[in-house]
Amino acid sequence: MASIKDVAAAAGVSVATVSRVLNEHPSVSADARERVLAAVQSLGYRPNAVARSLRTDQTRTLGLVISDVMNPYFTELARSVEEEARALGYSVIIGNADERPDLQDHHVRTLLDRRIDGLLVSPTDGGSPLMLDAARAGTPMVFVDRWIEGVDVPVVRSDGRAAVRDLVAHLHRLGHRRLAIIAGPAATTTGRERVDAFREALAAYGIPLPDAYIGQGDFQAESGRRVTEGFLDLPEPPEVVFAADNLMALGALDALRARGLRVPDDISLAAFDDIRWFVHTDPPITAIAQPTGELGRAAVRALVDRIEGRPPRSVTLPARLVVRRSCGEPAAAQAPAARLSPLQRSTP
Repeated sequence: MASIKDVAAAAGVSVATVSRVLNEHPSVSADARERVLAAVQSLGYRPNAVARSLRTDQTRTLGLVISDVMNPYFTELARSVEEEARALGYSVIIGNADERPDLQDHHVRTLLDRRIDGLLVSPTDGGSPLMLDAARAGTPMVFVDRWIEGVDVPVVRSDGRAAVRDLVAHLHRLGHRRLAIIAGPAATTTGRERVDAFREALAAYGIPLPDAYIGQGDFQAESGRRVTEGFLDLPEPPEVVFAADNLMALGALDALRARGLRVPDDISLAAFDDIRWFVHTDPPITAIAQPTGELGRAAVRALVDRIEGRPPRSVTLPARLVVRRSCGEPAAAQAPAARLSPLQRSTP
């Protein structure tokens, strides 16, 4: 019986290219696709996932443990992971940690018991003995978005420091001087990194970040609401609230509206982790966007490299500032207006 390696040899391509053709991935050239399909037909090759698992001790299955499936950022990340894995001939089982270390470890343990070939994790904290043991035991693993410091595992993430500097420069040009942050959990690398980046960016302009202007959140909406209410009760509330993720930004927006405050007339709002909803809020929210789809695809490729014996590498991609109208931006700084519908156009 012909194997996938036989098909690759007959077609003059790599095994990965054969997998992409069989999974209808659009990145393969027409010429390579034609040669692979011709080889499949001439050799009578028929993929058999169960037989392949028995022969190679592989299940062609990846595990993905994400921090919060309700967070649109992680939903988009999971989708890109699933699409890229399918293109490379793998299936994905997803576990939702709900920002809880105990639930994260439950999913990791369950996935390892199911004999997955490799594991993608966005850690909820840096102290999971189970994940540390799995990494030290040689389990193919890649950290995505977040990571555990000191663990020798490839990391695929975005670097938001330059984008945070761009945001603070943007706010400074608009005349804002009292800037506060709703921080993510200090137990996560992203929670610490975003506060540090914000503090450093403010320091470049001689703007202090007092403790009262640092609110501890947990990357979920309710904490954004609670922290913002605390900011508003200060003797001198901030002029800008910067939420370190999208759900906390939505919670902050709820708190401001509950007090009858208008954004940006009374107070400005910005967020880390842009989401599609932000263009539909009133006003649209200025945000830092991560290349979410690219991160998911790069994480899968790094993990498959490790599974298939190729040296994996960490990947860092830049985030970028998306300017809208929630910080008092002039109309010229916004994206072009949407095309008018026929009913909105004036008639001659």
